[in-house]
Amino acid sequence: MLSSFVKQSRWRSSAVVIALIASLSATHQSSAQTRIDRKALVERHKVVNTSPDTLGSLTVGNGKFAFTVDVTGLQTFPKEYQKGVPLGTQSEWGWNSFKDTIGYKREEALRAYNLNGRDIKYLVQNSSAGGRGKQAADWFRANPHRLQLGNLGFEILKKDGTPVSIDDLQNIHQELNPWTGEIRSQFSVEGTPVEVITYGHGTEDAVAAKVQSPLIKEGRLKVRLRFPYPTGEWADYGTNYTHTDKHTSSIQGSNATGASVRHQLQTADYSAQLNWKTKATIAQKAPHDFLITPDQSSTVFEFTCLFKPHVLQKAATVLTFESTKASSQKELLAFWTKGGAIDFSGSTDPRAAELERRIVLSQYLMKVQEAGSYPPQETGLTYNSWYGKAHLEMPYWHITHYPLWGRTEYLEKVMSWYAKVAPFAKGIAERQGFEGIRWQKVVENTGEEVPSSVGAFLIWQQPHYIYFAELIYRNKKDKATLDKYKDLVFATADFMASFAYYDKEKGRYILGKGLIPAQERFKAEDTYNPTYELVYWQWGLEAAQQWRQRLGLPRNKKWDEVLARLSPLPKQDSVYLAAESAPDSYTNPEYKTDHPSVFGAYGMLPKSNLLDTATMRRTFDLIWNTWTWPDTWGWDFPMTAMTATRLGMPDKAMDALFMPIRTNTYLKNGHNYQDNRLTLYMPGNGGLLTAIAMMVEGYDGSPTLPGIPKDGKWKVKWEGLKRMP
Repeated sequence: MLSSFVKQSRWRSSAVVIALIASLSATHQSSAQTRIDRKALVERHKVVNTSPDTLGSLTVGNGKFAFTVDVTGLQTFPKEYQKGVPLGTQSEWGWNSFKDTIGYKREEALRAYNLNGRDIKYLVQNSSAGGRGKQAADWFRANPHRLQLGNLGFEILKKDGTPVSIDDLQNIHQELNPWTGEIRSQFSVEGTPVEVITYGHGTEDAVAAKVQSPLIKEGRLKVRLRFPYPTGEWADYGTNYTHTDKHTSSIQGSNATGASVRHQLQTADYSAQLNWKTKATIAQKAPHDFLITPDQSSTVFEFTCLFKPHVLQKAATVLTFESTKASSQKELLAFWTKGGAIDFSGSTDPRAAELERRIVLSQYLMKVQEAGSYPPQETGLTYNSWYGKAHLEMPYWHITHYPLWGRTEYLEKVMSWYAKVAPFAKGIAERQGFEGIRWQKVVENTGEEVPSSVGAFLIWQQPHYIYFAELIYRNKKDKATLDKYKDLVFATADFMASFAYYDKEKGRYILGKGLIPAQERFKAEDTYNPTYELVYWQWGLEAAQQWRQRLGLPRNKKWDEVLARLSPLPKQDSVYLAAESAPDSYTNPEYKTDHPSVFGAYGMLPKSNLLDTATMRRTFDLIWNTWTWPDTWGWDFPMTAMTATRLGMPDKAMDALFMPIRTNTYLKNGHNYQDNRLTLYMPGNGGLLTAIAMMVEGYDGSPTLPGIPKDGKWKVKWEGLKRMP
């Protein structure tokens, strides 16, 4: 199934790329034209399943809680879907840690590296300090881990009393309407029809379903709630039903119209609060397996399931199917009618419809999976990758699009989390002998740093906070915003200036040694002055100075000193190198894999006085023609498109968005597929939204539509977008 889908996706990639208006004069009048019919725009990209495609799972949610379903409209077949897009039930608050019987300490994973004449301690995986540094690192990587809160599906019996398998489903037709968040699923079992309508609540951690089928009257359709045990592994698909003795599940109370089921693990304790409209009974059929049997007097059964930490159970809201439906519709209506929209109808380039589909479904996925108050993990709220933990270099690709699409409030929620975890970041800087705060790379939900032999040395997450604050200010332009974020903007810049090492022999500041660039192919102890990071360092320090000036403060002398003597961008043979320490950037095959992060220096970022556009154009051509593109990630294609846009190559920008590479595949549900390990990858979706906003609305100093081919095949209307710096 996967191979056939990827073949189909490759066909799409070559047969469909985006574009936006050929005629600048015609499209520039967008604001004076008829407003975009947003409902029609969104609803023409409904997702339809007619078979149990395990990569076609559909999700409802509110950004802090998400629930992913199979073709039955619930999670009836989690095992069958675990190698596709898994049937996850995840929340921001649902975390657990196994019992530490050893007594590991985080400092056991520290290892000192001698860099620029002094020892600096990093939290890594391969430490042997104390004889068990590696074990301690592994423990803190796996704990805490995000939980799969539960599997909520059907138990359906055939006429002979045996359970229905996924192959027994017939006449399948499932449809997601992203405008309302409704999933309508129809199928039949031995000729008997079943219809299911599913909604996620707009604000609560809840899902609701309305089921209609003669099977209810026959006593052959029931609702099943199972609690899996966390795997504690890199991935968790929510299908581990072993270790039943290591957690407990119990019915805390029930009546004719509802029940409360409690699930307790080592550090997690939460409840599933179930409510139904007509009479039903609940029974525990196995240690973590519960069956809800609807009364056989009706062919319709409506129910809700609200997940809550157990301490909040008594305050839980009693939900109904209708109230959940209304909440979903209300929140999504507000989402779709506020902020940006892009309409490609009328375009003759065959790729335009596919681009519009990717944009609409990426917005939906971001709203239901990544609109909460924590930085997201790479796989959203579907299943664990990297144990469910966030990577703080990746919010650029996850959430930069929000302010560009006029939805700044979603970025601001995550910025509040940064403020909460800043003490941990300050502690890292102090431990390493730097000023200010050094933002974590891999983080626990609490903000604690997680050991990582690569992540501990990354630095491109450092200026992100300044970049995000600047995007917010550009959309608000008020002193309150400056006052709210100034302290962490300045502390971030203090670290950046402190981290830059002054090389007396060369008479300039360098970044490194002791770093790994965004292109994670270089050894930390040997690497210095990566191109993208040098430009980002300059941009961040200058932006922080502008914040001081806006507040009537004098420029910071230390920051200015670093700005004045920052190393030039490394060049060789008239192209930019990945790093000054890598003169073989384009001759060593290993260095032509992973992210082509040189593009970030003039794509993600505006023109720097360090950078020459002619040199960047030659670099672009070299990378475009010689890079090992199959060994890249989903956000590399939007980044390439952004660089092509700034270089004045809109055709290449569009080609980049539709490069026929597996990691640039967009599934029918809108997810950016990478491989069997990462069947979805949210940075690809967020990156697409960031890139297309810039390609349409432009960036400071550009005309509108700078990334749209001018071949007359593109027609675009847009509203509510903001310019990039």
